[in-house]
Amino acid sequence: MALETTLSTTQRLRQLPRQWQSGLTLYRGLGALSLLVALWGGYLFSGRPVTLVINGQPRQIRTHRPTVELAIQELDLTLETEDIVDPPPNATLSSGDTIAIQLARPVTIKADGQTRHMLTHRQNIADILAEIVLTANPRDEVLIDGKQVTLQSTLPTSLPASANQTINPLFAAATPRGAIASSRPETVQITINRAVLVTLHDDQTTNTFYTARPTIADALQEHGVTLFAEDKVTPDLETQPSPELEIRIERSIPIVVKVNGRVIKTRTLKKTVGDTLAYEGIALMGQDFSRPPANHALLPNDIIEIVRVRETVEIEQEFIPFETQWLPDEELQLDQREVRQTGENGIIKTRTRIRYENGQEAWRKLEDEWVDQEQKNRQVAYGTKIIIRTLNTQDGPIEYWRKISMLATAYSAATSGKAPDHPEYGITRTGLQAGYGIVAVDPRVIPLMTNLYIPNYGPALAGDTGGGVLGKHVDLGYDDDGSVPLMYEWRDVYILTPVPPADKIRYVLPQWPQQR
Repeated sequence: MALETTLSTTQRLRQLPRQWQSGLTLYRGLGALSLLVALWGGYLFSGRPVTLVINGQPRQIRTHRPTVELAIQELDLTLETEDIVDPPPNATLSSGDTIAIQLARPVTIKADGQTRHMLTHRQNIADILAEIVLTANPRDEVLIDGKQVTLQSTLPTSLPASANQTINPLFAAATPRGAIASSRPETVQITINRAVLVTLHDDQTTNTFYTARPTIADALQEHGVTLFAEDKVTPDLETQPSPELEIRIERSIPIVVKVNGRVIKTRTLKKTVGDTLAYEGIALMGQDFSRPPANHALLPNDIIEIVRVRETVEIEQEFIPFETQWLPDEELQLDQREVRQTGENGIIKTRTRIRYENGQEAWRKLEDEWVDQEQKNRQVAYGTKIIIRTLNTQDGPIEYWRKISMLATAYSAATSGKAPDHPEYGITRTGLQAGYGIVAVDPRVIPLMTNLYIPNYGPALAGDTGGGVLGKHVDLGYDDDGSVPLMYEWRDVYILTPVPPADKIRYVLPQWPQQR
């Protein structure tokens, strides 16, 4: 009956859909896995509890192994001979026991061209070197991971990569063989640079010193030697110091160069001004020169001035104004003129050389002077031929030898500038009484006491002068009891005979004032 029931159930399961059958199979597999995990976990947690301390870092584990050595093997941990285990590997374990493991620290030592590797529990550098029978001089340079230290320094504190990591007993079997290595402190590199004795020749001084620096540049810096960019060091600064090495420093000197409006402060190893300028790429062109000159031996703090020279040639001209030559001509009538030759100014040219130094005029020199154009005077002929003529006027015929067009104005004693009670009131230049018929003239044109005839005025005598009566100007006199006309007009003035001697005649009259 039970068999029938079982068969009936199997048959019913086969009758279920295919996806349901797959789900039931997976469910059975998970159930079996869970059972195995539970059994394995029960096995692990049934082990005795032990505290594992690696370099002071505790870890809780469980183990079924009876001894320290077997427990460590169960965790797949590998120790080096330098590592310290307490209690010893053959000690029997009990629940609650503690296994203390002190891992030795890996150290790499580079010295004398060799690299050595070791594991050590020592912290002092001098003790570590003594452990491998390696000595160091106090002058040697000791570095820990690139940082300079002394022989009495200790190794830096370093936490392992697996610090504070708890080993889970459930996965202890999967713990890699490198678990101990990851708990081991970080590797420290100790570098020893051997000090060597070198001799330094610094210009005129010589001294010796020990150095362990990797390059000459580092050695000089350590020794407090200041270098300038232009100083020359032999051997090259990147050279590694070696025993009995001689270092030579050729010192540059400070100088100042003034060029093209700039002031350059620099240093040089060159011995002369010319060599320094060539090194600095400063060219002297044409007549350029330097102060001091190119062959000058340089001294510290010398000032070199570059003088840029430029020369120009300047052509200048000076005009010599022509003169007018008056030539008497007996064939020309009086007061007639004839230009016989036009005047031309003369031209004198000069060539001057001008020298500029740094834009400022230094000197100028007259190189040549010549007449570029000769002066030609203006020649004007004037008539000296006098013809006596007769003119009928309302006052009767007159005989004259010269007619001059003159600017006519009018005046009286009252307008002459003196008060009536003045002792010289109305007295003219010739001593005559001012009034009608007495006219004022320029004696250089018409001599005083010359008889004249002026149309619309009548006979007149040149008997007076005036401060404003100049050239061809006549001031007609009027009586005080009559009105003085406002007059400013041009009139013909006839000079009556007799003709004066030739030396009393002004043949060339002034041209002012001029009639518009």
